[in-house]
Amino acid sequence: MGWFTDAFVEMGGTLIDTADIYTTWAAGNPGGVSEEIIGRWMKSRGNRDRVVIATKVRGAMGQNGSEGRGHPLQREGLSRKWILRAVEDSLRRLQVDYIDLYQVHWVDNQVPIEETLSALNDLVRRGYVRYIGASNFSAWRLMQALWASDKHGYESFVSLQPEYSLAQPTRANFEREIARVCETYGIGVIPYSPLAGGFLTGKYRRDQPLPESVRAQEITNRRYSEQNWAILDKVLEVARQRGAHPAQVALAWLLAKPYVTAPIIGANSVAQLRDLMPAAGLQLSREEVAALDEVSSWPLSRTEREV
Repeated sequence: MGWFTDAFVEMGGTLIDTADIYTTWAAGNPGGVSEEIIGRWMKSRGNRDRVVIATKVRGAMGQNGSEGRGHPLQREGLSRKWILRAVEDSLRRLQVDYIDLYQVHWVDNQVPIEETLSALNDLVRRGYVRYIGASNFSAWRLMQALWASDKHGYESFVSLQPEYSLAQPTRANFEREIARVCETYGIGVIPYSPLAGGFLTGKYRRDQPLPESVRAQEITNRRYSEQNWAILDKVLEVARQRGAHPAQVALAWLLAKPYVTAPIIGANSVAQLRDLMPAAGLQLSREEVAALDEVSSWPLSRTEREV
């Protein structure tokens, strides 16, 4: 991994996002392996101050999540007990004194949000964590957390990591309500799957064989629709006019949104990084953004029409 992350930093990248459970679904991986790799890389390069480290807590540890609820160790959830243990494990694996952004991976319905926020607040007070964030929260869950933080004087979530891209229904799922919460309350948005699993890169084409990809069948099931093909056509058109890679256009559209801080890219090679990183410098015109907005729009409900 060293050569890959070296290239990322050399191209101007600063944020590295991971999670404690990455990647428990891979054979022989009990969780924490991604953090360990990142930790070894930072230690060997001596570059801790050059990168922002974001990781997450919530998912069940152990191969295929085998140490979740029902296991004697119960290494899962958002309880105070597990959060305090999990952060120490992440710090050890990452070989750092603090985590820049510590995120709850998704909601834990079995733990009061006040307990979770109280524990996260203590981590900030102890210096283990600089900021806290959330991932995969609905609008009402995010508002509940913000309200609880305000009521009890706890640290508040400063960021949200949702699935968000031009593709439908992903765009609508985020923009219907969650985007408004983030924009109104100053919550930074760091979207994952900003290229819809690779669909918006242009390697998938209508009526053509699937590319060689482990995600190909998933993309077929989730993304193949007439509207998404129209979205891709518009992305390709803008890319041709700009002399840019289609993925750069899809990422630039996200960066044009006032609430988006930085999309999280999942490149698999340095070549892919070289295709993706220039998106940070690609500023779409208002007309281009409007055209992409239009082709990816959906019928608005009455509440969505509120201004």
